Amino acid sequence: MIFRIVVLAKQVPDTRNVGKDAMKEDGTVNRAALPAIFNPEDLNALELALQMKDQIPDSEVVILTMGPFRAAEIIRESMYRGADKGYLITDRKFAGSDTLATSYALSLAVKKLMPCDVVIAGRQAIDGDTAQVGPQTAEKLHIPQITYAEELVDINRESVTIKRRLERGVEVVQAKFPVMITVHSSAPDCRPRNAKLTMKYKHARATSELQEADSKYNDLRNARPYLIINEWTVADLNADDAWLGLGGSPTKVKKIDNVVLTHKDATVMTPSDEDIDVLMKELIASHVIG
Repeated sequence: MIFRIVVLAKQVPDTRNVGKDAMKEDGTVNRAALPAIFNPEDLNALELALQMKDQIPDSEVVILTMGPFRAAEIIRESMYRGADKGYLITDRKFAGSDTLATSYALSLAVKKLMPCDVVIAGRQAIDGDTAQVGPQTAEKLHIPQITYAEELVDINRESVTIKRRLERGVEVVQAKFPVMITVHSSAPDCRPRNAKLTMKYKHARATSELQEADSKYNDLRNARPYLIINEWTVADLNADDAWLGLGGSPTKVKKIDNVVLTHKDATVMTPSDEDIDVLMKELIASHVIG
């Protein structure tokens, strides 16, 4: 039986370039105004999945992402690094989903891929920093979860042993399958693209991307089924519209401020009693201490 590893990945706006047009009036991210990238910790999650695949015979890594059709790019990027196939969850009804609505849709998609042994995701996405989607998805799937994973210690077809990165140290835990794992940024970086896999999957396309394809590409796709990136809509997931999009999202963003950190003047101190006395008086006056 195939050992199936599902990776939840997300294409996110590059928050290093946030400007005044980053948010829409309804409080959602204006993704058109920011360049899109592979969420960094999801790349760590992909590497953990590929390490599992390296150690478990007859295993496959499946990428699952939710977003507009351009999000298929991170599925291709995952295939270039070793993933076997991918599914794009895309529908206008998903627009504006918060973590609750997103985890609902993802859990339905994972159930559609069952049986799955492991579901892996990055700890959090840089466009929200909530770290909620992974745990919420696990709860909806009714499976145990290991969070803040840093290292794959051991794995077999029955269980996995993971080292977790905590605030004040580490701990090693073991769980039986199926299990949800969220991966910390301190985990190993994802391996680079493989040249042969890049050549193999460079023409992989999702259904929404076929509008620009010509007849020659359609013939190529029909001859090579591995180039197909499957798409699922709300109807395919049999999802309840009331739990999706802005209507199914209790989280509302009222305001966003663009904070610019500036470099302040620095003072060079000597270990003399006089300088230390001046410093203490400044700290007390500014209410840092006292």
